[in-house]
Amino acid sequence: MTVRRTLATSTVALCISITGAPLWADVSPQQVWDDWQAYFEGLGYQLEASESQSGGDLVISDMTMSVDVPEEGASASMSISELVLADNGDGTVTVSFPANMPLRMMGRDDEGQEVQTVLDVSNEGLVMTVAGDPDDLTYSYAAARLTMALDEIVADGTPVEFGDASMTIANLAGTTTMTMAALRDTTQDFSAGPVSYDLDIIDPETGGRMVAKGGYESIAFKGDTKIPLEVSGSDMAGMLRDGFALDGGFTFAAGSSEFSFEEDDQTLEGSTATRGGQLDVRMSGDQLHYGGKAEGMELNMQTSDLPFPVAFATETFGLDLMFPVLESEEAQDFAARFTLSEFTMSEMIWAMFDPGAQLPRDPATVAFDLAGTARLFFDLLDPEQAEAMDDGDAVPAELETLALNSLTVKLAGAELTGDGAFTFDNTDLETFDGMPAPTGTLDLRLVGGNALLDKLVAMGLVPQDQASGMRMMMGLFARPGGGEDDLVSTIEVNEEGHVLANGQRIQ
Repeated sequence: MTVRRTLATSTVALCISITGAPLWADVSPQQVWDDWQAYFEGLGYQLEASESQSGGDLVISDMTMSVDVPEEGASASMSISELVLADNGDGTVTVSFPANMPLRMMGRDDEGQEVQTVLDVSNEGLVMTVAGDPDDLTYSYAAARLTMALDEIVADGTPVEFGDASMTIANLAGTTTMTMAALRDTTQDFSAGPVSYDLDIIDPETGGRMVAKGGYESIAFKGDTKIPLEVSGSDMAGMLRDGFALDGGFTFAAGSSEFSFEEDDQTLEGSTATRGGQLDVRMSGDQLHYGGKAEGMELNMQTSDLPFPVAFATETFGLDLMFPVLESEEAQDFAARFTLSEFTMSEMIWAMFDPGAQLPRDPATVAFDLAGTARLFFDLLDPEQAEAMDDGDAVPAELETLALNSLTVKLAGAELTGDGAFTFDNTDLETFDGMPAPTGTLDLRLVGGNALLDKLVAMGLVPQDQASGMRMMMGLFARPGGGEDDLVSTIEVNEEGHVLANGQRIQ
């Protein structure tokens, strides 16, 4: 009996884990539609639609979903001719979409003209299944193809000839889970690919033409969003204080593109390629974080301004920024990281300033990692507060600590590395002429600096007298290291406000 009970229990648990939704939970078409309305209206959208019953199915006709952005003088709306929410008889609901759903956006250009842009959003085989209960719904969806194409641009009542622009996503599949509590918690996970785009745009004013096409083998997204039940899209700072949070990331596989520009007698054409990369975004009341990285990037280009093609490549290009967003009496963390590793360029570019090949063609690297703490005196995402800070003399933030966790500059046979950390006394603005007084140490090391300077002098890029001045400065701030052409330096600012280089006071 115990074995059979354990086996039965394990089988039920396995079924639940496979389906990803509680087997005992039911949801009706009306409950799904009610949840959609609450969700979008809570985000500030206006919904208009007609409802009718067809057996156990709910039919939504002539649906329009719109949102206004008064600060920008803009608005957007999407029209859906018919949605069918079908009761599957097993506690789940299937949602069927029309093949085309136009998206209209209204705004004003730099000259104040009203501009309407219409995008045609079409799909092949888009199907969605909803399971769970009204407070915990899982949406599973798939489509053979989704396409967004620029259909129309009207400026000040006059149609604009623009050319063609479209993007297509194939083999889309994913799930979205919405859980209702004090916040609406939305978890998303989807993948798709290949993804492609095509542009052939003509500037009606200049006659210039841009042609571009490309894409990625695949893309994927995973993320979680927590949204207050009642929000105002124009009050981002208020939403953050009420618990809004976003944590998600895209990954993309190998991609490539081809492009060309023509205007008057000027031309530019080229191609790009990458092995893949990622893009991460986090936002909460504590911080705003953007991070992106691309691997194996290549750029090849030919322009009418140069008689030869140019080419660049880098192994890794990455940028990572994190900073506070809300005013606080306490110091908050910030960080900035940058990486450009194994950067190379074509011999023709080198030959422009080094035809004799005196400089090593070794791949270059520039990377740094900064972190610190600061007090923010306004809400960064509040437009009115941000504008007031820009227009006035108020100090927007107060730096408390700053650390250089690492620095690497590797170029033309020389390499500079370093690290250090400082604290800042914001009550002392006199010692360093209005700057908060720092206290801390910076350690630097330069290998190959003198050899690089000799080559720059031999090439005629640096005059001999300037090179002599540079060597005097290096002698003042640096001391010999452990190897050949190796200089090290320790820059210290002590609590008395003295600046020392390798223990010798220089200020």
